[in-house]
Amino acid sequence: MGLFDRVSRVVRANLNAAVSSAEDPEKILDQAIIDMQEDLVQLKQAVAGAIASQKRMQQQQNQAQSEATNWEQRARLALQKGDENLAREALNRKKVQAETAGALKAQLDQQSATVDTLRRNLMALESKISEAKTKKDMLKARAQAAKANEQLQKTVGSLGTGSAMSAFERMEDKVLQMEARSQAVADLAGADLESQFAQLESGSNVDDELAALKAQLTSPAPSQALPPAQQVPATSAPTPPKDQVDAELEALKSQLDQL
Repeated sequence: MGLFDRVSRVVRANLNAAVSSAEDPEKILDQAIIDMQEDLVQLKQAVAGAIASQKRMQQQQNQAQSEATNWEQRARLALQKGDENLAREALNRKKVQAETAGALKAQLDQQSATVDTLRRNLMALESKISEAKTKKDMLKARAQAAKANEQLQKTVGSLGTGSAMSAFERMEDKVLQMEARSQAVADLAGADLESQFAQLESGSNVDDELAALKAQLTSPAPSQALPPAQQVPATSAPTPPKDQVDAELEALKSQLDQL
């Protein structure tokens, strides 16, 4: 392969790549519809021209046929008048017009077939354009959705690897740490409060027991009921010595201190 062929291939490859990358589906679809509509206009003009030519041929064929009929009537009139030469000339003119009418009839048939073909092509092109317009709208909607999805994926991808998402992740970890410290402080405060209440409840029980013991020590002992024969006049109960009470109180205090 020569150098020129290689360079030509590289140039064509680069041009094709540039054209492919520059093609916008929406713009290309719109331009395709415009091109098809231009073809439709040209085809309509061709059909109109063919129909006009067909009508002219039809008029010419009718005129030639009418002339042939007229010359035949003249030939009859000449024969009736006894002028055979004039009748022969009239028949020659009739023959020319009849041949012209026959030729025009053949062209007219061919032109009619051409017009029918053009009309079918016109209807087919109009149907294709209508279908293409509907398809164009669907393709444009799909292209727009694809572009939006691609842009969204690029945005999500950039967020996943960018500093913004990293900042969110760091702040989330920081908030979790703050919540953990707050819960730990609350647990410690609750434990200290429970211990204080436990001490208060324990102290109140000891105080209640001490008050009950004091009441027992200070209240007189109930006298036992004796039979009537053994009952003696009531006398005041002997008061225990003060030193004995203090000793018992000190002993109870010592027991409480050891608790």
